[in-house]
Amino acid sequence: MIEIKKYSNQAGHAEPRRVIKYTLFWCHHGTAEILIDENIFTLKTGQTVTITSGQFHQLKSVDGELTALEFTLDFFCKSDSDIELIFHNGLFCHFGMNEIITIQHPAFFSETLNTIEKEIQEQPYQYLISTHSLVELLLVEINRSKIANGDEIWKPDALFLKFLESVRDNFKNNYQVFHFADLLGTTEAKLNEVSKLHTNKTAQNVIYSLTISEAKRLLHYEKLTVKEIAYQLGFNDPFYFSNFFKKHTSHSPKEYQKTVKEV
Repeated sequence: MIEIKKYSNQAGHAEPRRVIKYTLFWCHHGTAEILIDENIFTLKTGQTVTITSGQFHQLKSVDGELTALEFTLDFFCKSDSDIELIFHNGLFCHFGMNEIITIQHPAFFSETLNTIEKEIQEQPYQYLISTHSLVELLLVEINRSKIANGDEIWKPDALFLKFLESVRDNFKNNYQVFHFADLLGTTEAKLNEVSKLHTNKTAQNVIYSLTISEAKRLLHYEKLTVKEIAYQLGFNDPFYFSNFFKKHTSHSPKEYQKTVKEV
């Protein structure tokens, strides 16, 4: 549900890993190099980066001290306001828009993470409630820091975020918009409305975008054939999947796979 890991002056993970958890890396001091999907991020003292559930990531190296906080959606999101907070200002963004964020009050951030670690280790009465509140404080501090650093405020809608989660959980079913509307107890018109508001895309095009992101991850990191990936993403015809991928990326799946393997 929630876990803290600490790293100090060491090499990182041997291979890229994928967890269905939300991950936050925090650099206490020094530097740390992290691969997220296809991009390398170098964290410095007092900086953090957030990684959404399902993204591939690999801690490459730590020259100093680094903390990783991981938690599940079920642990944190007890209400619509929790769901909106976890994605506020693009945090844990499903569209691969990871960014390094410089924290305005690093001592507070470190102390809060240390308190979370202590609560998890000792598990006092109602520790899950206390850790939930402490994670809220961390996310609020990140959002305040983003605003102080010049970012505009972006307030997400809980329905839209539930839609994104639902798409990610149902790639293999190849659902259309009306299926997701039924799952979420809403209408196609409402899903289109919130999708347009947040991305300037229709709900169907949001599905396409997330499918392409998932296809790229599978092509890059998984030892699967294009045919196997097509079936995993709900395409009965691998040829149709290849055309779909090329239409949205200008590369065939095999061309893309070759490009990323050469990097």
